[in-house]
Amino acid sequence: MERAVSRPNMLAAYKRVRENKGSPGIDGMTVEALPAWLQEHWAGVREQLLAGTYRPQPVKRQLIPKAGGGERELGIPTVVDRLIQQALLQVLQPIFDPTFSDHSYGFRPGRRAHDAARRARGYVQAGRRWVVDVDLEKFFDRVNHDLLMGRLAKRIEDKRVLRLVRRYLEAGVMSQGVVMERHEGDSARRTSHRFWPTCSSTKSIRSWTSGVMPSCATPMTAMSMCGRSERANE
Repeated sequence: MERAVSRPNMLAAYKRVRENKGSPGIDGMTVEALPAWLQEHWAGVREQLLAGTYRPQPVKRQLIPKAGGGERELGIPTVVDRLIQQALLQVLQPIFDPTFSDHSYGFRPGRRAHDAARRARGYVQAGRRWVVDVDLEKFFDRVNHDLLMGRLAKRIEDKRVLRLVRRYLEAGVMSQGVVMERHEGDSARRTSHRFWPTCSSTKSIRSWTSGVMPSCATPMTAMSMCGRSERANE
């Protein structure tokens, strides 16, 4: 936790939050108002984080339309909680990312859907004929908190960090002035998704294999890839 709240790490986290912008959470605070708030309150927040007593605020519920129809539910954390989450991410990501599969492209630094598509195209050009498109439907809505925390505890010894991640998972969602508790899923989709690389639709590669009828002798390439199309509120 000391590394997460160190001045250099917090300055880097603030820079990232400022660049991402995003809508206010339930407290209405904007990114532009954050510096003045931190000057007055950061010392107390930092003390709570180091003591393991900090409690995140619920996220703001927002529905956005999906390209294929329907709506996707997103949670917008307060800008202060986005700052703290970013600070945690910068410390934890170097621990977890090297352990992920080389075929995983979702929610990883320096990787994007275009990289996955280029790699798939290379396989096609090398003579392989199948691309398997895997999508774990509503994955972040159904993440089991106990399972996730068990995985994190294998790599993180600091109980304060584990307790804080758990509180973020269980912070709840505010909708129309009412806070709803969550016992599964990641309402904000910010902290846990960095540690659970998943996959999404890869429609851009289907045109390269359209019309090809796979056979039993056709080599198969399975790739995990994800396009981050919904960063509006990060």
